[in-house]
Amino acid sequence: MEPPAAAPRATAGDTASPSCTGRAHRGRAWAELLRLPALFSVPGDALAGTAATGATPSTRTLLAIASSLCLYEAGMALNDWADRDVDAVERPHRPLPSGRIRPCAALTAACALTGAGLALAAGAGRPALAVAAPLAATVWAYDLGLKHTPAGPVAMGTARGLDLLLGAAATSGDIRPALSSAALLGTHTLAVTTVSRQEAQGGSPVPPLAALATTALLARWVTRPSDGGTGGLRRGAVEGVTRGRWRQLVQEVAPGRRQAVATGHDPAVPQPLRLPAPDTRALLTTALGAAYAATTARPYFHATLNPSPPLTQRAVGAGIRATIPLQAALTARSRGTATALLIAALAPLGARFAKKVSVT
Repeated sequence: MEPPAAAPRATAGDTASPSCTGRAHRGRAWAELLRLPALFSVPGDALAGTAATGATPSTRTLLAIASSLCLYEAGMALNDWADRDVDAVERPHRPLPSGRIRPCAALTAACALTGAGLALAAGAGRPALAVAAPLAATVWAYDLGLKHTPAGPVAMGTARGLDLLLGAAATSGDIRPALSSAALLGTHTLAVTTVSRQEAQGGSPVPPLAALATTALLARWVTRPSDGGTGGLRRGAVEGVTRGRWRQLVQEVAPGRRQAVATGHDPAVPQPLRLPAPDTRALLTTALGAAYAATTARPYFHATLNPSPPLTQRAVGAGIRATIPLQAALTARSRGTATALLIAALAPLGARFAKKVSVT
């Protein structure tokens, strides 16, 4: 007889305790409930609002971002708590209907996160709290009653717009300069939310088609030159040269003509036209606007051709991810170039983690 084989040596994976495995499963369940990859689309709201006011991000901006993160996650937890009966039929794999998280735990988390969000906003000042309070109320109203009504997408778009205004209020105390950016971001969110209403069962091709058209219009609006020129070239400078006003210029500076000739800078002699350097801000805004449109174009188009649940869910996920380049484009348009690049850097991170945990 051959001697019995030696017992295999235990490895670290073999010695993992059941409690560690249980904690890993619970962590995964909470990540699904809170849709953690979607968090990458949140900081850009406050940063875009801050850029719209022309203010520099400060500690109060960070408090606004933290408040936004808490209120966003509160809405996620409350959403699944309110839809637990519907999800038991349409999405039994979700954390609540599958039993991985108890409904009371989700509701408790929603309440705690809402309280934390309001407290952080209060720390950023009264103007921030004055925006955070209606934002929290909108989130709760949407999840508990407005979601399945025609007002649902409008409520969600309003919440996103208020989130951008939260950054403006926290940093500068004035939300008026940020109203335009808030309206654009809210319109995008309204379009995505309209598509998401049929992601479980599929439906009409009209919502994704409308979202595709909305994206094109928003991209055009965001990248439209704000100074009335193109590429940073001021119209007045070009007209002043092309209309042959050299003689008038000489007459205006005649008293200093002798000194100008002595120094070799005679205004009577036309100098070569020097065009301004390309406007970096305009170029960056255009690039980010194109990235925003490209993120959603194909998924929306596919969902239009075939509004099945898988393609519709993919379109919704793309719409959520497209929020980041839109925020960055709005920030770049408001002369926040460095901040816009920081926001844009969140897009690949969000896409990477979305492969592990769904954002829808």
